[in-house]
Amino acid sequence: MNSNIPDIIYKQLREEALSPEEQAVLARWLEASPANRALLEQLSNEEEWAAYLSVRTDAGKTGRAYERFMERVRTENATGAPVRRMRAIWKWGWAAAAVILLAVAGLYLMQEKQATTPPAVAATVIAPGKEGAILTLADGSRVALDSLDNGVIATQGGAPILLQNGQIVYGPGGEAPAFNTISTPNGRQFRVVLPDGTTAWLNAASSLRYPTLFEGKERRVEVTGEVYFEVTKNAGMPFHVNVNNKAGIIVLGTHFNVNAYENERTINTTLLEGSVKVSESPAGERSAILKPGQQAQVAPAGPEGIRVVNNADISKVMAWKNGLFNFEDATLEEAMRQLERWYDIEVVYERGVPQMQLAGKMTKGVTLNDLMTGLGKMGVRSRLEGRKLIITP
Repeated sequence: MNSNIPDIIYKQLREEALSPEEQAVLARWLEASPANRALLEQLSNEEEWAAYLSVRTDAGKTGRAYERFMERVRTENATGAPVRRMRAIWKWGWAAAAVILLAVAGLYLMQEKQATTPPAVAATVIAPGKEGAILTLADGSRVALDSLDNGVIATQGGAPILLQNGQIVYGPGGEAPAFNTISTPNGRQFRVVLPDGTTAWLNAASSLRYPTLFEGKERRVEVTGEVYFEVTKNAGMPFHVNVNNKAGIIVLGTHFNVNAYENERTINTTLLEGSVKVSESPAGERSAILKPGQQAQVAPAGPEGIRVVNNADISKVMAWKNGLFNFEDATLEEAMRQLERWYDIEVVYERGVPQMQLAGKMTKGVTLNDLMTGLGKMGVRSRLEGRKLIITP
C-alpha cells in the first residue's frame, strides 16, 4: 500500500499538477484493482459527492451553496453535459475542502487492502463495532448473542425466543409476562422485535427492558442510551417509554429515535413519523407533542424544561442506524464520545479539549486507525496507546 495515495487523489480532484513520480504511483494503483478505478470515478463524480456529503460554505453552513451545487448538477445532467470534477467546490472555502479531504481518506482507506501488515502493527489496530448484545432473562441468567446461530435460544413465559439473522424475535404462545432486558456494550449494536411486533434498534452502550407479553391497556418499556423505535400501531394500547427514569414518551404507533446517554447534556427525542408526547419525567409532568421532523430536548439536570427544535437534522440523528458517522457541525468532544462507544475506547485530552468543529460523513465500518487518519487530515492530532486514544495539541 502506498500511503501517499489519498494525498495524490486529493490533488487530482483539485486538478493540481501531479509530479511524474505521483503520476506513476497513481497509475500503478489504478492498474492494481478494478475497485481502485471505480473509487476514483466515484470521487470524481459530482452526483456521488452530492449523495455522500453535505457541502459546507466557508461560513460553515449548508443551504444556498449546497442548493447551487445541486442545481448545477441537475442542469448539466438535463443538457447531457459530461459530469465534471469538483473544481467549483473549492471556491467555497476551507470547510468544503476539509470535508472532501476527510471523505477521500475515508473512502480510500475503506477499500485499500493491507495484505502484508507486520504483526506489531496489527496488534494495535482497533476494529469497528459490530452486531451483538446480551439478553438478560427474567431469572437473571444472561445469554451472549454475538456468536449464536439462528434458532430458539430460550423460552420465557411459554413463548420461544428466537435469533433470526441478527435480531431477537419473540414467538407466539406466551402465557404470562416476564421481563427481559437486551443490552449492548460499547462496540455493539443490535435489533429486537418485541412481542407486539414493534422493532427496536439499539446503538452501542444502550439497553431496553420490556415484557415478553404485553397485557392490559398499556405497553411499557424502559430504555437507556440510544434506541430507534418503529412502534406497531395499537390505539387501544399506547406505547410508553421510560427514559432513564428522567423522561417519558407516549405513542400509539410511530417511528422515533431517543438519545439518552448519561454523558450527553440533554435527552433528545426525534420524531420521523406519526406523533409522540414527550414529558419531563415518566410521570408526565410538563410535556410537548411532536410533529414529524421535530426534536424534543429535555435537560434532566437543569431548569430549562422541554425545548422543541423544528426541522431537526434527521440524517444526522439516524446516521448511527445507517452505518455512518455524521460529523456535520459536531464539536471534537461530541465526535469523540461517539468513537468511545463504537470502538470501546477511552479518549484522553493531553492538554485540554481543542475547540474545533468537524464536518462530513464517514462509514462506521473502518478501523479506528483508518478513521483517525482521515480526521488527521482535518487537523485532529492523536496517538493510540492500547485502547486509549490520546488527543494531542
